Amino acid sequence: MATNASLDLDIQDGAGDSYIINNNSYVSAKEVYGGYRCADRGLLLPFISEYTWPEEVRALLYLVGLLYCFLGVAIIADIFMGSIEKITSKTRKVYLTSEKEDEPEVIEVRIWSDAVANLTLMALGSSAPEILLSIIEVIGNGFNSGELGPGTIVGSAAFNLFVISAVCVISIPEGETRRIKDIKVFAVTAVFSIVAYLWLLIMLVSVSVNEVEVWEAVVTFLLFPSLVILAWLAEKNFCGVPNKTDTSKQIELGNFQPGETMEAEAPCECCLVWMGVKEPRRVTADKFLKERQYFRDGRLDRDGLVAFIKEVKNYPGLTDEDAAVLAASKLVESQSHSRMWYRVGAVRSMTGGRKTQPQLSYKLKEVYSAMNEHPEAPTVGEVPKVMPHKNAIIDFHAATAAVMENIGKFPVAICRSGKLDSRVSIRVETIDGTATEGQDYIPINEVITFESGETEKIIEVEIINDNQWEPDEEFFLKLSLLVDSEKRKGVQLGRISIMEITILNDDEPGMVMFQKRGFLVKESIGNAVIPVVRKNGADGEITVKWRTIDKSAVSGRDFEGGEGILIFKHTEIEQNIEIPIIDDMTPEKDEHFEIELYNPEGGAKLGQISRTAVTITNDDDFNNVLSNMMMMTNANLDALQVHHDTYVSQIKDALNVNGGDIENATGMDYVLHFLTFGWKIIFSLVPPPSILGGWLCFFVSLGAIGVLTAIIGDLASIFGCLVGLEDSVTAITFVALGTSLPDTFASKTAAVQEKFADNAVGNVTGSNSVNVFLGLGLPWLIASIYHAVKGTPFVVKAGSLGFSVGLFTGLCVVTIGLLMCRRVFGVFGKAELGGPTIPKYISGFAMICLWLIYVLCASFQAYGHFGKVK
Repeated sequence: MATNASLDLDIQDGAGDSYIINNNSYVSAKEVYGGYRCADRGLLLPFISEYTWPEEVRALLYLVGLLYCFLGVAIIADIFMGSIEKITSKTRKVYLTSEKEDEPEVIEVRIWSDAVANLTLMALGSSAPEILLSIIEVIGNGFNSGELGPGTIVGSAAFNLFVISAVCVISIPEGETRRIKDIKVFAVTAVFSIVAYLWLLIMLVSVSVNEVEVWEAVVTFLLFPSLVILAWLAEKNFCGVPNKTDTSKQIELGNFQPGETMEAEAPCECCLVWMGVKEPRRVTADKFLKERQYFRDGRLDRDGLVAFIKEVKNYPGLTDEDAAVLAASKLVESQSHSRMWYRVGAVRSMTGGRKTQPQLSYKLKEVYSAMNEHPEAPTVGEVPKVMPHKNAIIDFHAATAAVMENIGKFPVAICRSGKLDSRVSIRVETIDGTATEGQDYIPINEVITFESGETEKIIEVEIINDNQWEPDEEFFLKLSLLVDSEKRKGVQLGRISIMEITILNDDEPGMVMFQKRGFLVKESIGNAVIPVVRKNGADGEITVKWRTIDKSAVSGRDFEGGEGILIFKHTEIEQNIEIPIIDDMTPEKDEHFEIELYNPEGGAKLGQISRTAVTITNDDDFNNVLSNMMMMTNANLDALQVHHDTYVSQIKDALNVNGGDIENATGMDYVLHFLTFGWKIIFSLVPPPSILGGWLCFFVSLGAIGVLTAIIGDLASIFGCLVGLEDSVTAITFVALGTSLPDTFASKTAAVQEKFADNAVGNVTGSNSVNVFLGLGLPWLIASIYHAVKGTPFVVKAGSLGFSVGLFTGLCVVTIGLLMCRRVFGVFGKAELGGPTIPKYISGFAMICLWLIYVLCASFQAYGHFGKVK
């Protein structure tokens, strides 16, 4: 064998594992594949050698990879949430007595308790990345504790409580408030969220310093089922308040029984009831059923849809398809949604996926907004009735108008009918269509006041003439009630609360005619609305007379006929003739009558269609139309499910932007879809939740989240090492923010859309508690048992974790106290969220400051500025 001497080699030791042979430097394979900076910080990464890469490039790539993996874990968490929704949506049929003794009323109620579902599967769904990160870190470190997992648990809890609460407080619209409805469940989870971190602090710095024993880990883990049981008892109203049950209709509806006492306003209220100081509040089963009457066995209620369609048809120009979309929107809004539903919606908005709410066109948004101006109409089955004997009715004189671009200013009439003996106010504002404010017209946003006895107000709308050719453009005038509840009393919006204004270049009086030669109406429609249009000009005021002509339908028997005059003011292009239809409730053949236009004045002429036939259909035809409407509405509802039933629909959604709804996709949807396309394709192969009741999807998704979380842990750890951040600092900043961002958007949406604050901030404390009990209790239990078997201690150094936990616990008490003060004191609106503007923003700013204090102090301590905690 040849020796170094015989080969004439001059071998010298270099830096690290390098060698110098004949003045040439060589690096060992060990150095290339694992000896460079931060190469040993990951469990799975790096996949390839990064020995020759500049550290700045490595840091940038790891940061980009970390952010990209946050998107990936959000997408697979979306699928994971779908499986949870499938599991928790199981229902049982309940039979109730009804007015018809031989036909009991059947409703469906969920099997899963809301409190149990929120604290188990749903909490696991929203906190799975943090929990799995902690478990994987312990196992990957040879059953030894690390800093990244626990730091992420505490950092995520801080972000959730301080930042998400602040966002929810501030985001409530001006003048509105949101209170926590189930305050007893919130009280239980709030107390446990404080107890969880106090117990964590006691373990680390008092009972067994810098060590977690098996019994401590067992107690930590067992606090989880204790929390679930106590929250369930609170939800079931086990507070010592006797239930006064009506035995004629004894049935359990989730956490509610007919005639039983509803939840107390505060936990101490139970004691007042017991002492006889305060009477318990009760609500009957009849009210409960009225609020849930829209679905029967999971389908849309027929009567509710009829009432809703009648309301929608008051807005001109809407098709049956538009009505079905609006009905689906109203149903989605009227349903109670879980925090999971909002989180799925937030994730899909972040990734350009299929939305969980119907996408409305601009016109439908305006109609929907106008319909929601009626506070008495929160749901499909409760369409408000116009009450002219009680309220002043305000609306526009016409639904549409057309003006020339060079007209300058022109008048628009706002009419008042109904009660006239009071002073009422209404807001009128302009909204862009294809015409843009400032470029095509001067915007309006003002309050119009009708004095007692005043029936008409004129506002001036100004059109901007830019001397450039443009196609016809339109914008809208909208009436709305004032925000002040006192000023809303005694006033109601009429049928025409939105007016469309078209800008064109025509100066002729025009022709008047019917839109169609025939109209089909149902006998039970109430009023047949027949539009008369003005074409080929809209200049000046014109009038035209109309009269009904009996045919097979006779005035006084089948309809209320007569004659009248339509007045088109300057620029108005459409008016309606309303003919009351008499519903005699008897089967008969189709009947019809005619309406004729005659004697136009003001320079106008009659158009081609001066006579139209109105056919009154029988019930069978109407039933077919209604069945079609119900099918379209149910189709829209099915498209909004948070889970998929087949691989085909799952893959189709992954391939298409906005889940295939290209028409309503925005430019940002396309960008986000492009960025997340790879993740969507990979995760579309996860079994859909329809298989095995959602459990197969549950476990496969959980496994995928685990793999992705392990990669996120490596990326975060190596990135922090490259930029000089301690793992504890990386955990409470980058990782905590990345895992909590979807919850932020979800809570904000829930705060704005829900009537109560439970889904916005009520579940934050429960989620924070579950993070400790599962995210630390489970991995520490596994590791402590492992070390107990080996006869070695399971070391968990207090250090930065102990300081962070102690600091967070103190600030947590302050934040929960602030939320309770907001609930009690009138200066905050007596609600956790919203209220008067200045106190609202002060509260939100204070919570943000608490989070900044936590992050800064925990970071300074990690670098020894406050001294190392031993």
